Amino acid sequence: MTWQLRLHTLDITARAAMRRAYPGGRPAGGPVHLFLAITDHFEPQVHRPGQPMARKRLEQWLREYPLVAGRHRDHDGFTPAHSFFYPWDEYDEWEFSRLRDLCAAGWGEIEFHLHHRDDTESTLRRTLREGLETFRAHGALSTWPSGRPAWGFIHGNFALANSRCEGGANFCGVNNELAILEQEGCYADFTFPAWQTTAQPRQVNSIYYAAGDPTCPKCYDRGVAAQHGAPRKSGLVLIEGPLVPHLKRGRGGMLRPGMDDGTLTMNHCYRRERFDRWVRAGVHVEGRPDWLFIKLSCHGAADGDREALLGRDLEALFSDAEARYNDGERFRLHYVTAREMYNLVAASEAGLDGEPGALRDWLIPAPDTVPRQRSAATRTG
Repeated sequence: MTWQLRLHTLDITARAAMRRAYPGGRPAGGPVHLFLAITDHFEPQVHRPGQPMARKRLEQWLREYPLVAGRHRDHDGFTPAHSFFYPWDEYDEWEFSRLRDLCAAGWGEIEFHLHHRDDTESTLRRTLREGLETFRAHGALSTWPSGRPAWGFIHGNFALANSRCEGGANFCGVNNELAILEQEGCYADFTFPAWQTTAQPRQVNSIYYAAGDPTCPKCYDRGVAAQHGAPRKSGLVLIEGPLVPHLKRGRGGMLRPGMDDGTLTMNHCYRRERFDRWVRAGVHVEGRPDWLFIKLSCHGAADGDREALLGRDLEALFSDAEARYNDGERFRLHYVTAREMYNLVAASEAGLDGEPGALRDWLIPAPDTVPRQRSAATRTG
């Protein structure tokens, strides 16, 4: 780790600690609604293992995820629904078709993931349009009311808006990437946190809009928080996951500083204290602290992580969340996809105060291939 990255990491740690100490509002009364989404950088071809292994990775999800998720229900009676951010740069028609079928059975939704480097505005637009056209041909994406494709985004290598150039490798190349994503129909970015990378923004534990110069790299470093009752006319919203400093036990049982970034991995498995930290992160739309957004992340197809998720962690996560944060009086748990999470952000910005479970499809409907399990509220505003 370079000294510049060390200083950046210390700065982010301090900001996360301050955000935890002063989370910006407390619920006045009534239940706190928890919206839980798992955004998966779903890459069956990670590390290029060859087609047989890539298909084996996916087939395990097709076989085992419905068994795990089918045992669980949230406050509204819905099962967990996974958000598969599939990489266009690793597209395989066989993989995509089977993943679409899994989602068509009601177990999740597919969103757009992209690793790219040394791009220009024109080459990025071309890549996005080719990928979106293919995804839509499979019925995998939703649409805006205008008919444009609607999709969520995670940037490969966390290099959103040309924020990482390390060792001569440029993992993006396009400074105004946020504007391009919005123009092509992206409704929200779900890339962050990106702990211990230069891409990590100084704006932590937030739902916000970039405030920097859009022609400069990393224009999202600081931003303007999304506000209840104050919808934005333009700009791509960034929905961050939790970033929470804590003490953990190291070798010999000694306590040392740690950071929980809401990532589920083989080496950072689920424990009940993690969910408590994610709640304390207090990620919410300003003015609506009783709606908490818990966006977790994983690399669900990767060896080791895949076995941990399907064999242990998802079951433990869902069981614990339902047991401790879904009593109906103090807490109400809602399993949501990335798209549904965005709809709830947009509904809050529009000032809607109804039962949040009925707002999952408020602005952007489910893709045509996904069962209409959740009733959309009447659109207003």
